[in-house]
Amino acid sequence: MSIEPAEERELKFVVHEHFARRHHFDFRLEMDGVLKSWAVPKAPPEAAGEKRLAVEVPDHPLAYGDFEGLIPEGEYGAGRVEIWDRGSYRLIERRPEKIVFELRGEKLRGVYILLFFKADRQRNWLFFRPAEGAEKPGR
Repeated sequence: MSIEPAEERELKFVVHEHFARRHHFDFRLEMDGVLKSWAVPKAPPEAAGEKRLAVEVPDHPLAYGDFEGLIPEGEYGAGRVEIWDRGSYRLIERRPEKIVFELRGEKLRGVYILLFFKADRQRNWLFFRPAEGAEKPGR
């Protein structure tokens, strides 16, 4: 098992609120030259201890981070897309089954974790803010 070193430069993140057939949020992190993306059925967790399902979806180009508008009927993801939050983040730890990062957005601020469901054959992750002091940057 390899652990990728944390990046020192600030990377971009965006949360799109997507008014599609099923209202949800798309959480996106700049990684590997693309926006790694997860669909989050409920609003992203803002308080420590809140947990959300995050379903991994296909990567998006970096330019998509600025998109707001209407995806036409008949196209995949049809519906209105608005930026709910955006900012920068610092990657603390990245493993295939766990990503730890510190968000610096307008709404989402602090350390967050994406944890892969190992027993799940889908691409389901748990997205949460750890309890205060549980995950400190640099640990």
